[in-house]
Amino acid sequence: MAIDYGKKRTGLAVSDPAQIIAQGLITVETPNLLLFLTDYFGREPVERVIIGRPVQNSGDDSENAGRVDAFITRFHKSFPQIPIETTDERFTSVLAHRAMIDGGLKKQARQNKALVDEISATIILQSYMESRRA
Repeated sequence: MAIDYGKKRTGLAVSDPAQIIAQGLITVETPNLLLFLTDYFGREPVERVIIGRPVQNSGDDSENAGRVDAFITRFHKSFPQIPIETTDERFTSVLAHRAMIDGGLKKQARQNKALVDEISATIILQSYMESRRA
């Protein structure tokens, strides 16, 4: 599973059992995220969670990095059995918008921030899986 953690909304993506293809799962309002994950982990096996780490172009932490770190701490307390890895999420929103354009979505659909978050999580997970195969 990949998590694109945000202040208001959080995009989630999962892979197929063979870990070849990532697909968007849902976007959850961030205050409801741990409750959603508790329910999801109770129904579905999850080997590990990949969390996008917000980094600026300079390599410094972005404004959201502190919130992500705080979430990681809460996640570890709630789900100590599930390993977490972080990955650089730079440009995932840009790539998500590009994917939406390439997919032929109309401008109004591309303004759906929840969809952008879900696609960003999918890109994070797909990139992670591809880097492990390389």
